Amino acid sequence: MRLNGEISYLRNEEENENDSVALISLPPPPPPPTLQKLVVGYALTSKKVKSFLQPKLEGLAKNKGIVFVAIDQSQPLVDQGPFDIVLHKVHKLFSFTFFVSQLTGKEWQQILQDYWEKHPEVTVLDPPAAIQHLYNRQSMLQDVANLNLSDCYGKVGTPRQLVITKDPSSIPDAVSKAGLTLPLVAKPLVVDGSAKSHELSLAYDEFSLSKLDPPLVLQEFVNHGGVLFKVYIVGEAIKVVRRFSLPDVSKRELLNNTGVFRFPRVSCAAASADDADLDPSIAELPPRPLLEKLARELRLRLGLRLFNIDIIREHGTRDRFYVIDINYFPGKWSLLFIQYSHPFKLMKCSLDLLSHSLLSIMCQVCFIFLSRFFLSNL
Repeated sequence: MRLNGEISYLRNEEENENDSVALISLPPPPPPPTLQKLVVGYALTSKKVKSFLQPKLEGLAKNKGIVFVAIDQSQPLVDQGPFDIVLHKVHKLFSFTFFVSQLTGKEWQQILQDYWEKHPEVTVLDPPAAIQHLYNRQSMLQDVANLNLSDCYGKVGTPRQLVITKDPSSIPDAVSKAGLTLPLVAKPLVVDGSAKSHELSLAYDEFSLSKLDPPLVLQEFVNHGGVLFKVYIVGEAIKVVRRFSLPDVSKRELLNNTGVFRFPRVSCAAASADDADLDPSIAELPPRPLLEKLARELRLRLGLRLFNIDIIREHGTRDRFYVIDINYFPGKWSLLFIQYSHPFKLMKCSLDLLSHSLLSIMCQVCFIFLSRFFLSNL
C-alpha cells in the first residue's frame, strides 16, 4: 500500500507539472518591422535620366524602401512631394533651358530656394548657387588656385589661364601680355551641358590664336604623360580612375606644328587607362592623403557633395599636380556613387548638413545603397 501510495503521489505531481506547463502561454511574435519609405524627387535632363535610372537600380532601390519620383516640370515644385531628397541637374544658363516653362537659371534657383524654405527637412543635392559656380570656367578653378595646397605629399595648383570674351583678333596680343607659354588649351567659357561645351582645342602658334571662337578660357598646356586622373567625390568618399588624355607635346613638335587642333571631350571619349601598360611613373595614382585633403577643402569651399575633379601630374615629376576641370554630378554616374570603406563615413560627414533624425540617417543609407550598387558596374 505504501508503495502504491508513493507511486500515486508521484503521478499526481507529474500531472500537476503538466497542468502548470499547459497554463503557460507564449506572447505572439512581434510584427515585422515596417520599412520606412524614402522618396527621392529628381529633376534631371532626359540624358541623365537614361544613364541614372537603370531598371536594375530602381528594382534594388525599391527593395530598400527607396523610391525615385520624377518632378513634374510643368507644375509648381512647392505643390509636389513630399520628398526626402531632391536630386537635380538641369542646365539653365542664359538661353539654355529644359523646363516646359522655359525657366532661366536664376528662376530655377529661386524655385528650389522657395521649396527648401517651405520644406527645410528636405535635403537638396546640391545647392543651385554652388552648382552655378562650376558652370563658368573663369570661376571654376578659382578656389583651387586660392587654396594653393602644398604638403609633404605634393603640391596642387592650376595651369595659368586667360579669359577671352570677345574679338578673336586681340587674342595673340592678350596672350603675349599675359606671358602665357604655347601650346595653349582653349575651352569654352560656359559649361552648359552640351557636347560642344566640353570640346577643347590645342593652339600651337601665336598666329593661329585668332582662329579661336570666344568666349573661351586659354590654359597653358602641361605635359602629363597622356594620362589624367578623375577623382569622384561623394561626401568624404573618393574614387580615382585613370583616363587617357592628350599626348605630350615635345619642343620639336611645337616648332614643327602650326594651327589649331580640335578635340572632342577627351576624358570621356577615351578608354580607361586603368589596365593599360603604362610607365609606372605615369600610372602611379596621386597620394591618397593629398587627394583626401584636396577633396575636403573643395567640399567646404564649393559647398558641394557630388562632383569630380580632373587632375594631371606634370610629366617628369612625382608630386606636382594640376586641377584642370571640375564637374558637378558627372555624366558617368556609375563612377560617381562609389563604395564606402565604412558605411558610417557619409553619416559622419553629412551630419552638419542634415538633421540628426531617423530620416537623415535614412538619407545617408540611401547614399550608401546607391554607392554599393554602382560599384558593381565599374
